[in-house]
Amino acid sequence: MTDFMTALQLILLPLTCPGEQRTKGSQFQLTCNLCRESHKTQVWLCFLVLSFLNLSTCAHAFVPGTADLKICLRDLRKTIENSDAMLYAPSINDIKDNCKSMSLKCYILELMMVMDEEEITEPTAIDCIFHFNDSLQPEVGCPPCESYSLKNITIFLDRLNNLLDYMTVWQKMHKT
Repeated sequence: MTDFMTALQLILLPLTCPGEQRTKGSQFQLTCNLCRESHKTQVWLCFLVLSFLNLSTCAHAFVPGTADLKICLRDLRKTIENSDAMLYAPSINDIKDNCKSMSLKCYILELMMVMDEEEITEPTAIDCIFHFNDSLQPEVGCPPCESYSLKNITIFLDRLNNLLDYMTVWQKMHKT
């Protein structure tokens, strides 16, 4: 929101032209007069900025939710539960309230590693997991993934499903 207000403030400030450069040519004088005499430039700039902000919001609406990720995991479970990897798996009790998304990102990064080690090549599963990872924003002040305990794949998947259940319920409760 701060970036938007800064951009809006820059756009709404009156455009000025230095008087010393009027002698450089009629093209510059014409541009300068347009800036001075018309607010169309400012209106179009506002429209442009707001259009880009709207596109960003719309693109964010297509990010898959935690319920979609659960479907991907259900399809992958049989393939990855044979892994003998030890993975960082925070429990719900270990996760700070403001770090749920970052903890989910830890799970997704670990899951991506398992998919690589197990040589999973199913495009739908890979696209789902990677797209979900791209949609997660980092959070400030959260512990690194390595600070959580290492668990086997079964506990890892159970804890991940618990976190996804929690986040799905939270999203439904706070849906506007």
